[in-house]
Amino acid sequence: MKPETIENIIDRQKTAYIASIDENGYPNMKAMLAPRKRKGLREFWFSTNTSSLRVAQYRKNPKASIYFCDQRFFRGVMLTGTMEVLEDAKSKKMIWQEGDTMYYPEGVNDPDYCVLKFTAEKGRWYSNFKSEDF
Repeated sequence: MKPETIENIIDRQKTAYIASIDENGYPNMKAMLAPRKRKGLREFWFSTNTSSLRVAQYRKNPKASIYFCDQRFFRGVMLTGTMEVLEDAKSKKMIWQEGDTMYYPEGVNDPDYCVLKFTAEKGRWYSNFKSEDF
């Protein structure tokens, strides 16, 4: 599978599924809005609440996965790697969007606003009844 095809599918999805590991070692999955920014198939940035359960879990254990699903054609891509919690002004400003005050009333400097940066180590693609690692 060409990376451009996988990137195209990722970019068309409105929802991403992210997984973290809880204190008992079990995976926890959550639907999120699509990443605000991505760099190839390696780096993805999401906005979230600093007070969220996911942030607490990533701070304890950065192992993570993200999944994108094209339901129309039953295709998907899973990436595994690590998730960083970023609270620096540069990262927060980089992905801030108009209307975010709906979630973060104090604006880009809201203490309950942070950035999740996912860095992929490997991936797996599913399409046409077969899977392929990349």
